[in-house]
Amino acid sequence: EDEDDVVDKYAVSIISQRPTTTGKMRTILLAYLAICITTTAAFAPPAFGLGALFRPPNIKIIKSDGIRLEEAGKFFVDAFWTGKVGGGADTLSPKQAFQLERQQVAEFSKRYRRRAAKQSGRLPGNYAGQSLDSSSELVLCVNGSDEVIGCAGVEVSRIKKMDGYDSSFSGPLMSNLAISRKYRRKGLAEDLVKAAENIARREWGYDDCYLYVEKRNTPAIKLYQKLGYKSIWEDDSATTLLPTGDGRIANGKTTIVCMKKRIGAGLFGNLFG
Repeated sequence: EDEDDVVDKYAVSIISQRPTTTGKMRTILLAYLAICITTTAAFAPPAFGLGALFRPPNIKIIKSDGIRLEEAGKFFVDAFWTGKVGGGADTLSPKQAFQLERQQVAEFSKRYRRRAAKQSGRLPGNYAGQSLDSSSELVLCVNGSDEVIGCAGVEVSRIKKMDGYDSSFSGPLMSNLAISRKYRRKGLAEDLVKAAENIARREWGYDDCYLYVEKRNTPAIKLYQKLGYKSIWEDDSATTLLPTGDGRIANGKTTIVCMKKRIGAGLFGNLFG
């Protein structure tokens, strides 16, 4: 049985106990809540799983609100492009780092820079920042020193159907998920995914969330499957950048997997999505 499942079931059993076992159960419940509260996140995603036991203190999940994009772009180059799955160089040359940082910051600015609001007023949801433009958001994970240690983006985009007719539809697409090597295996990637899903569901009103991931990125696919995502199609004609050990940034072939999760139909929604 998966260890994360054991922790989750244990948490549920604590909450569902009858109030007759007050003393001992109160102590256990308070200890459990203390673990959850260590994530003082704006989005406050559930801190379940073994990762919560090793979570650093004072971690926050916040919206970028169109700012800190340069900082996030430089972080992403180190966390994602260095040692990229598929044979990427373990260390980037100064030229590679400069080129990738320039491209990544430009991409983040194009996708997530705050644009003028079409209407005033707060959007639904208890969040630290409220999206002025409901088409895109970059979510950041910051540590106690306010350093970016993780990120995930979500935007309303065109999703391919791959039905032979080159058709597509509009929906929330999650991308650019990365966690600093120092902070991996602590449940933070799950928190960022859930925060992006909350935006897509609670603020934008979508029932499904989509993502693209390279088929050879097995750890990422396993994470998404654990969180309820299912593969709906593959595209073996895609290309990707790959920093090489000789200082180049090559353009190579890869297979992209599109995954989908039902986020708006309650507890059993993903069983039928």
